[in-house]
Amino acid sequence: MSTSEKSSSSAEMGRITTDIPARMDRLPWARWHWMIVIGLGAVWILDGLEVTIVGNLSDVLKDGHHGLGLTSSDVGRAGAIYVAGACLGALFFGQLTDRFGRKRLFMLTLLVYLTGTVLTAFSMNPMWYFVCRFITGTGIGGEYAAINSAIDELIPAKYRGRIDITINGSFWVGAAAGSLLTIPLTDPTVVNPEFGWRFCFALGAILGFGVLFVRKSVPESPRWLFIHGREQEGEEIVKEIERTVEEEDHLKLDDVDESITIRQRRTIGMVEIAHTVFALYPKRTILCLSLFAGQAFLYNAFFFTYGDTLTTFLDVKQTGWYVALFAVSNFAGALILGPLFDRVGRVPMIAGTYIVSGVLLAITGVMLGDLNAMSLTLFGMVVFFFASAGASAAYLTASEVFPMETRALCIAFFYAVGTAIGGIAGPLYFGHLIDHATASKDITGILPGYYLGAGLMIAAGVVAIFLGVKAEGESLENIAKPLTAEDSLS
Repeated sequence: MSTSEKSSSSAEMGRITTDIPARMDRLPWARWHWMIVIGLGAVWILDGLEVTIVGNLSDVLKDGHHGLGLTSSDVGRAGAIYVAGACLGALFFGQLTDRFGRKRLFMLTLLVYLTGTVLTAFSMNPMWYFVCRFITGTGIGGEYAAINSAIDELIPAKYRGRIDITINGSFWVGAAAGSLLTIPLTDPTVVNPEFGWRFCFALGAILGFGVLFVRKSVPESPRWLFIHGREQEGEEIVKEIERTVEEEDHLKLDDVDESITIRQRRTIGMVEIAHTVFALYPKRTILCLSLFAGQAFLYNAFFFTYGDTLTTFLDVKQTGWYVALFAVSNFAGALILGPLFDRVGRVPMIAGTYIVSGVLLAITGVMLGDLNAMSLTLFGMVVFFFASAGASAAYLTASEVFPMETRALCIAFFYAVGTAIGGIAGPLYFGHLIDHATASKDITGILPGYYLGAGLMIAAGVVAIFLGVKAEGESLENIAKPLTAEDSLS
């Protein structure tokens, strides 16, 4: 329940004492939570579908007759443009998410994604294609900020780690689906090559419209509502959730005795947000930047150019099967290791997954000249079994270690900066390495990229050892007290 007292301050809308966070965190897992997982988590399936389709279509897109006449550098450039759009979209939509609410923005950003994907299917030249990739990226970047903040605010503390990591890992469900879909759609004996690659993008749009329909049932975050002067709406949503859980699980929920007093405000100024990130929590800022930069370079460098590497150096004609195996391993890592982030703890699991994956990638680099397509894929499966859980944990960390009023923008900021370091530089750098190594057909020409990715992952793991936050099982309000909180949790 909540009580309120209006304030005369123009900056403040009022003061309330509410038990909504404690009531949300004490909920048992129920069918209602699966609706949240499906409605919000499907965005990563869409992202995985997009990225994989582009990677697997590299040969088709290079075809000047049936494709767009791209070069290997153009393929890397398209990846960098997509990521640049995602960075800018995250920053733009992230601050809107904190200001106008989670639900409005996760509906809007999905529509932006759909627009970009549909337009991509009609690309007539490289420039059109690059612009469409940018639009699609802005939608996906906005989704990362809106969705991660909504998920963590709606999922009980006991399950937050495993659910967040598994949902972020579902990117690889889309990656597997995308890699398998491209097999028949790029086979000229099955589909006209002039249209097959366009159908790949159209299928992503069809899936997106299905997600849009499911999301209509996902509520606004009650935590966001009570801070922004809409406590009654938040109270009604929580009561409805409690009623649904009690009916589905045939139980009676216990009362809670924790509450928090909030000074409500419609908006939080950018100066205060910047002060929060850089002055109030500088160690957490360094931690998040390290995690995002490491995983972004590793994934964007390796995965955006993986299909190109197989076809250019290892004479693979159809990359879909290889990428599907790689994707299955990534999702398995998030699914299997995810629960350990709640049971064993955030710090040992984040540090462990980053360091192990970095060391394994360096070993893969040492052996690269002796690997064929299948053995390279098997090495990649082992490396990214660990790396996928670590990469997902980067989003989890940024989402839960900063105050609620800044959550979406913090996710956006670290995603944008980290990805700009690793995700834009990675594809461009790898595309450059591939172009220079193509003439000699020497795959070891891409070794510097492997070693750089390995070093960034190991360094981020070491940072996590010293600066990691023990957030397992804790309420979000205990991990980082809201900026508008008047008192600590009582």
